[in-house]
Amino acid sequence: MLTTTLFGLVGGLGLFLFGVNVMAEGLQKSAGDKMRRTLEVLTNIPLMGVIMGAVVTAVTHSSTAITVMVVGFVNAGLMTLKQAVSVILGANVGTTVTAQLVAFHLTEYALPAIGLGFALFFFSNHRLTKYVGQAILGFGILFLGMDTMTSALRPLQELPIFTDLMLSFGRYPFLGILAGALFTAAVQSSGATIGLVIILAGQNLISMQGGLALVLGSNIGTTVAALLASIGTSITARRTAVAHLIFNIGGVVIFYPFLHLFLKLLAFTSTSPAREIANAHTLFNVVNALLVLPFINNFVAFITRIVPGDEDVLERGLKYIDRATILRIPPSLAISHATKEVVRMAEIAEAGYRDAYEGFMNNDLRKLDKVLQKEEVIDELEEEITLYLAKLSQRAMTELESRRVTSLLHAVNDIERVGDHTENLSYLARAKIEERLPFSDIALAELRAMFDLVANIFQKAYMAVENGDRNLAREVLKNEDEIDLMERTYRNNHIQRLNEGVCYPTSGIVYLDIISNLERIGDHSNNIAHLVMGDWG
Repeated sequence: MLTTTLFGLVGGLGLFLFGVNVMAEGLQKSAGDKMRRTLEVLTNIPLMGVIMGAVVTAVTHSSTAITVMVVGFVNAGLMTLKQAVSVILGANVGTTVTAQLVAFHLTEYALPAIGLGFALFFFSNHRLTKYVGQAILGFGILFLGMDTMTSALRPLQELPIFTDLMLSFGRYPFLGILAGALFTAAVQSSGATIGLVIILAGQNLISMQGGLALVLGSNIGTTVAALLASIGTSITARRTAVAHLIFNIGGVVIFYPFLHLFLKLLAFTSTSPAREIANAHTLFNVVNALLVLPFINNFVAFITRIVPGDEDVLERGLKYIDRATILRIPPSLAISHATKEVVRMAEIAEAGYRDAYEGFMNNDLRKLDKVLQKEEVIDELEEEITLYLAKLSQRAMTELESRRVTSLLHAVNDIERVGDHTENLSYLARAKIEERLPFSDIALAELRAMFDLVANIFQKAYMAVENGDRNLAREVLKNEDEIDLMERTYRNNHIQRLNEGVCYPTSGIVYLDIISNLERIGDHSNNIAHLVMGDWG
């Protein structure tokens, strides 16, 4: 009996988790990427952040996925810590929808849902219909898993050791909280824990107090995924994960002394034990969010104190130009503002370049992650600055002003291409680290020399733009032949080393790709210098 029960429980739990994932994936695909963009844009007001976090989590049926996503947003500079905390408050509320759904006992519809979902997903050519079918299929698999676990757990009523364990959770709620936290951390799904508790409560295998303790514990265990996702990220991202943990632990600490009162309140909400468990999950998270929301600034300040460190925030969006004022300021001033924004874009590109260099030389994957974040910002700035300059070019200007606008448009394109080549360098550096590719001291010395020279001329190129400095632009142009010669010389040297068997072949491919990308960055630096020489008056 024990073996059959164990297999049924494990298999049913697997079906439940798989069903939740399939349903969530279908719902996410049917909603498209709008949810991600919505989270980024509509969370400046804490209450709106809570609402959006709740709605998006209710749609995706995964608070774990949302909190991990939020940690990623914070790490990428798309959200502040305050915004992230508000979304997490809402995500905790939104995740209770799964428990409410499970409490409806829709197991009799599991097989029809699987059949309908399969038909829509596999036989429809319409993309949205396929995604809806996938969600329905996941819904059916979820409840099939619930039915399997219910059948597997039924014989446990006859096992004294199991009934004693469940009773101990009621007598000693702390044990239930610990068990709920550990189980949820293991399966990384609070929904699975709540679903299991609902089954136990529905078969009178656990007291309401024991079930409530497991529910509270599940809210602590669900924070583990975000903590793991925050490893190696920015200080703000780590604070976000810790805020999630402190928020949920704090809620449990507040509720713990009032468990008996909470149980009496739940008794008024329903006569069904399963529904009471679902309501407990919902009420806990709603009350917890309402308690913290008015003091969110104090909460964020507290998290900042317990996770000290300087924030390394990458400022996104435009800083010096505003398209709304372009028609109200003189063209010369608009050009000056645009120039500052172009230089800022170049400084971000240079910072990304240095991250790629340090990541390669020091085998630092975190530096390489920063390259990709900066590349996203560069692409955004390229689009925004280009739109601004295109609109500016339609105004009446002097010939010199017109030439400068045109030059800035070309410079923006060259800087964006520098960002692309830097991104290529980060991928090559990642290949070196992940595949543990060896590089000889000679090869590293050559790369170091070329990295330094290219960094120097790119910096001089955008500084020439900033100051309209033709002398600085001339220095850049003098290095054009030096970089080309360096690339040819290093390429020939490395091919010779490969032929002599001194260098590892795969390392040789990475080496040659690196110097090729460095040479292209040098070309774009020269293009920028030529613009200054020709159009800066």
